[in-house]
Amino acid sequence: MVHGLNVSMTSKDVKPANIDIAQTFQIEGLDVRGRLVRLGPALDAILDAHDYPRSVSMMLAETLTLAVTLASALKYEGIFTLQVQGDGPISLLVADITSAGALRGYARFDEQREAAAADAEGAQVPRLLGNGHLAFTVDQGQDMERYQGITELAGATLADCAHNYFRNSEQLGTVIFLRTRLKGEGQNETLCAAVMVQRMPHTKADEGEADDGWRRAVVILASLTAEELLDPKLDNDALLYRLYHEDGVRTYTPQNVLHRCRCSREKVSTTLKSFPRAEITVEDGSAQVVCEFCKATYNFAVVELDALFATKDS
Repeated sequence: MVHGLNVSMTSKDVKPANIDIAQTFQIEGLDVRGRLVRLGPALDAILDAHDYPRSVSMMLAETLTLAVTLASALKYEGIFTLQVQGDGPISLLVADITSAGALRGYARFDEQREAAAADAEGAQVPRLLGNGHLAFTVDQGQDMERYQGITELAGATLADCAHNYFRNSEQLGTVIFLRTRLKGEGQNETLCAAVMVQRMPHTKADEGEADDGWRRAVVILASLTAEELLDPKLDNDALLYRLYHEDGVRTYTPQNVLHRCRCSREKVSTTLKSFPRAEITVEDGSAQVVCEFCKATYNFAVVELDALFATKDS
């Protein structure tokens, strides 16, 4: 069984393009599985709604791509959420993806501190995020236990932080190669991509041989360049074959990823009813709610709030 984003496809469906996909692969003869994720338009749909500074856009793009990468390695029905919190200029990064492949995200930051840190030297995580943690949750509904993992923001990049989680909490050999190129850097769209390889429980009788195979998979991944990974003209299968052709690589049908927010007027109404009316209204008695993820605006007139809170009290 191939674990991945649960997007159904029929034989009549057209194979997804090289971008906005999550693809499973297996290195033949080795106890190593992998994921290739390449995102573009889905990222721009999210970033364009917010007009973030470039450093914030970069960090959110990488958070979104990392979320898709980690989620694609799981079998779940529900929502995978990756949240990064720190005491630096960027205080919060949130990305979530449903098992149907719907992706969304947003960031919170201090404008003055971000402006000062953007041009400073130093690694991304300590400079922009500071001290904090990276956490992910898998929510499969009320009847299922929620799974959560958390790790300290220790490392130069978000990929480093994820490495620390797998090494310390899961004892699972994992390497993630993650690169980003924002819109305006010689191209018309943002591209962010990742390749993740993970060592599985080995089936080989010779443990030394299994160790050698894992080391070889990691060394080969280190030969990958950002230019190759972010080249939309380079087919996904060709990219993976270029890396692992000596051992052989088996690829599976890519899974679609798309930007789609789950906010709605009905959900906002339910949330409003959970607060005292005086806390959500302005001087004229109306209320306005802006979705942090997609910036959709929901306006509620006084008469609508009368009906809403009448239902609450009935």
